[in-house]
Amino acid sequence: MGALLRSLEGRRVAIVVGSGGVGKTSVSAAIALSRAMEGGRVLVCTIDPARRLATALGLDSLGNSEALVPPEAFARSGLAPRGQLHAMMLDVKRTWDDLVTRHAPDAATRDRILGNRIYQQVSGALAGSQEYMAMEKLYELSTERDYDLIVLDTPPTAHALDFLEAPDRILDFVGNETARKLFAPALGAGRFGARILQVGTGFVAKTLSRFTGSDVLSDVGDFLGQFQGMYDGFKERASAVRSLLTRPEVGFVLVASPSALSVDEALFFHDHLRTAGMPVAGTVANRVTRELWPYPEPVPGGVQLAEALGGSGQGDPELAARLASTLAQHETFAHADAREVERLRRGAPGPHAAVPRLEGDVHDLSGLAALARHL
Repeated sequence: MGALLRSLEGRRVAIVVGSGGVGKTSVSAAIALSRAMEGGRVLVCTIDPARRLATALGLDSLGNSEALVPPEAFARSGLAPRGQLHAMMLDVKRTWDDLVTRHAPDAATRDRILGNRIYQQVSGALAGSQEYMAMEKLYELSTERDYDLIVLDTPPTAHALDFLEAPDRILDFVGNETARKLFAPALGAGRFGARILQVGTGFVAKTLSRFTGSDVLSDVGDFLGQFQGMYDGFKERASAVRSLLTRPEVGFVLVASPSALSVDEALFFHDHLRTAGMPVAGTVANRVTRELWPYPEPVPGGVQLAEALGGSGQGDPELAARLASTLAQHETFAHADAREVERLRRGAPGPHAAVPRLEGDVHDLSGLAALARHL
C-alpha cells in the first residue's frame, strides 16, 4: 500500500479536490476500491456528469441513493474484496428538495417552495449549487450512515477553491439584502403580483413586470419571502458542514495534472486548506509521462540510437531518425512533467503519489485497481 492510501487508513471521509479534467473521479473510485479490498464498508459519491463511474464499477446507472457494487462485477475483473463498495451520484435538485424539507417550518411552506417556478429553475442551475449540495450530502452521509470510509468526488470546477466558497455564495443568495430591499414593500403582501404596481418606489419592479409579467415577479417575491424564514437554518447547517471539514477524521486529497497551471492551483488550494485548519491527506500528480530513456545523456541520433538499443545501425536510416525524434520529444515531455511533479511534492509536503499515464482508459474495476496500485 502506498503512502497516500496509508494516510487515509484512519479517516472516515476523503474529499478529492482539483480543477476539472485532472481525473478526480477515477482517483476517488480507486481510493474507495482500495479500502473495500482491505475489508472496509465504503461509499464513493460522485458528481461526474459523464457518468463514467457507473460503467467503471459495473453498474447500469447511479442515482441519489447508495448502490452496492455487485460481487459479479468484481469477479469479472478477477477481484475478491473483503469488504463492500457502494456508489452514488449526487442529484443536485433532489438534495435541494431534501434541504428545503428539512428546514421548512411547516408542510405548507415546504410545498409552496417546492412548487415555486423560480425555485424549480434555480435550485439545479444556481452557481455553486453542485458544490454546496455536495457538502450537504457529505454531511448527511457522514452523520447518518455507518461507513468506514466515504469518498467524495467534488464537482468539476474551473477552480478547486469554488468548492469551499460555495456555502457563502448560496447563503448570500438565500439571504440577499439587495433583493430583500428591492422587493421589501411587496414581500409583506399576501400576493406579490397584486401589489407590484402599487409600490411607491417600484420603478424597477414596474419595468421588470412589463417584460416578465406580474406572475413571474409574484413567484420571485414569494420565493424570496419564504426563504427568509429558513435563512438561519441554512446558516447553521453551513456552519456544521464547515466544522466537519476541519475534523481529523477528514482528509483532503489534492489531484493535479503535471502542468504548471494545475500545480499552481493545487499549491494555492493546499495553502488555503492549511490556513483554514482543514487536514490534507496528500497529493496526487495524475497522468504523468514516464521517462523511457534510462541514461543521463540526451537521446542520440538515429544510427547511434539503433546501436545503443542493440542493433547494427545499418537498418532503415529514415525510420531510425524518426524513432530518435519521437523518443526525444517524449523525453522532453517526461522531463517537463517530472519538474512539475517535484514542484508539487516540495510545495505540498506530505504523502504524495505520481500516477503514470496508463496504457488504456480506466473503464472498469481492473483499471481502477491498477490505478490504486500507484496511490
